[in-house]
Amino acid sequence: MRLLTLRTSAGTTTAVRQDADTLTEIHGFSDVGALLRDPAWAAIAEAAHGATHAYDGADLAAVVPSPGKIICVGHNYRNHIKEMGREIPEYPTLFAKYAESLIGPNDDLALPQESDTVDWEAELAVVIGKKGRRISEADAADHIAGYSVLNDISMRDYQFRTIQWLQGKTWEKSTPFGPALVTKDEFTAGPLMTSAVDGEIQQQTPTGDLVFTPEFLVSYISTIITLNPGDVIATGTPGGVGHAQDPKRYLQEGQLLVTAIEGLGQLNNRVVKEA
Repeated sequence: MRLLTLRTSAGTTTAVRQDADTLTEIHGFSDVGALLRDPAWAAIAEAAHGATHAYDGADLAAVVPSPGKIICVGHNYRNHIKEMGREIPEYPTLFAKYAESLIGPNDDLALPQESDTVDWEAELAVVIGKKGRRISEADAADHIAGYSVLNDISMRDYQFRTIQWLQGKTWEKSTPFGPALVTKDEFTAGPLMTSAVDGEIQQQTPTGDLVFTPEFLVSYISTIITLNPGDVIATGTPGGVGHAQDPKRYLQEGQLLVTAIEGLGQLNNRVVKEA
């Protein structure tokens, strides 16, 4: 099943189910995050028969617009660890984003006035569907609602001002997320993930090439803090980021950034200078 958050002509949002080229409203739920907070979310979404919309041209919000938590993982693909000159970590490197950083899958990506080192980081996103604390790795899959595509856009100059990364990772309107939550019965980590700038492939790695798997991350993070429905774990990026290239490459105004994972869909974000 594929679940999305649709912006309506009335200026609101609604959770929808995608069936081929048709989106069906899931009545009573303003977005996918709100839907996931109902323990019967899967049955409700499957049975939904609300108003329908064409997928083509739909105005989509971030699939979960306001997660309670967005927890990101650094240094989780071996080829990216190597290109950044790091060692394979013993434990996950964790940092956070805030909901204000999220944008829809086709929204403009804001290039801030304050940074000219804006970099791309294609990532597989895990969306939590069931509350849990100290979840065992064996039980972790039961707590995953599904998967989506995210790009952890990074302002490298701000990121490396200190040893703490948050200030370079959570800029407003900088993180495309979507287009859909694809439930775990329809997706298993492994398919190819890519990012491209103006049609030129920058990153191209299978999502299964992780140091720490989604199940391990759910278990590890839930040891620290309770994971709630709608929470998001961004599982890290592979090699090919602009900061590691020689010469370094960063996003420029007018460029089109496309982030895709086979089986999940793609993000298409035009880079626009922030006013």
